[in-house]
Amino acid sequence: MDVLKVFNKVANASKDVAKERLKLILIHDRSNIPPQFINMIKGDLIKVISDYVEIEEENIEITLSNGEGRNENISALTANIPIKKVRSIGK
Repeated sequence: MDVLKVFNKVANASKDVAKERLKLILIHDRSNIPPQFINMIKGDLIKVISDYVEIEEENIEITLSNGEGRNENISALTANIPIKKVRSIGK
């Protein structure tokens, strides 16, 4: 019985990932923002933030989501940027 639970959890995790990807595709389609635009924003964020902190560029996540709850007409851009170290700034 426990083996079935493990497979069920894996299937649910895969389903959730697929659901999130589909939501992102729909958000991009509805907001009329091409994926290239998100990549341009990501590149600009990396340039600006890298002046102040060391970051893990390979693990940056940029997402665009609809304003769930309060106002669904407003989209939100969310950046998850892992910071390795803060650069010393000449004081």
